[in-house]
Amino acid sequence: MAEKILIIAGPTASGKSTRGVEEALARGGEIISVDSRQVYRGLNIGTEKISREEMHNVPHHLIDIRDPKESYSAGDFVTDATRLIEEISARGKLPILVGGTHFYFDALFKGLPPPTPPNAPLRRSLEKLDTEGLYARVLQQDPRRAAKLDPQNRRRLIRALEIIEAVGRVPARTKSAPAYDVEWIVIDPPREELRARIDTRLASALEHGLVEEVSRVREAVGDARLNELGLEYKIVGEYLREERTEESLLPTLSSKLWQFARRQKAWLRKLHDENIISVASSPQDKN
Repeated sequence: MAEKILIIAGPTASGKSTRGVEEALARGGEIISVDSRQVYRGLNIGTEKISREEMHNVPHHLIDIRDPKESYSAGDFVTDATRLIEEISARGKLPILVGGTHFYFDALFKGLPPPTPPNAPLRRSLEKLDTEGLYARVLQQDPRRAAKLDPQNRRRLIRALEIIEAVGRVPARTKSAPAYDVEWIVIDPPREELRARIDTRLASALEHGLVEEVSRVREAVGDARLNELGLEYKIVGEYLREERTEESLLPTLSSKLWQFARRQKAWLRKLHDENIISVASSPQDKN
């Protein structure tokens, strides 16, 4: 019999975390975080990580499991999530996957591209390019893959170009979906409402110590790694290096996070167009 799972997906600031806790309490579930940054310890304000109090004693998995210096890949997520789904189901609980990292969902349900060995000389060459140049190269060589990448994530851009060099383009993933009985709750607020939520979230993050958190993370991991930990950390890092003004933080973060949310919404629209999901509304809650 297929294992039943519940997926709660949506763009940033749409209310996923609170909805996940509500569903877990109502259905007897445990939550598996589908977030590529909440796996890292110390990235709390910038990722709006759910607090222990907000969890209401609901078990949460794949949060705070890595040091920010360490990597955590989509392949790592698939391994961990598959194991956790089995373990939670065996306990008689409902596995609830909550998050907005769409390439983790894609990896879980469609599989991963064939492994490609590292190309050290190519990596050294690509490291000399700025981030915009890396994204432009991916866009030129594999537009399908470029549409799924964060244009600011140097590590993933370089990896994509490494795979393109080896196989011509990033291979499409055609693996059939796992044998899960999947229920989707998709939280996709209207554009104006979501933009307002993003701005509110950012203002609160800055008020509650985002700059200080980024400073601590920067000291621990350095600027190169900081830039890989997401827009909030990259942009505040620029301010800490005196490359931008304090007044520019909120408008720049707002613009960049809105662009990111639009990519998340586009992924949800694709799933909706393929009749995989239907769209639900959400309260104005965290994540």
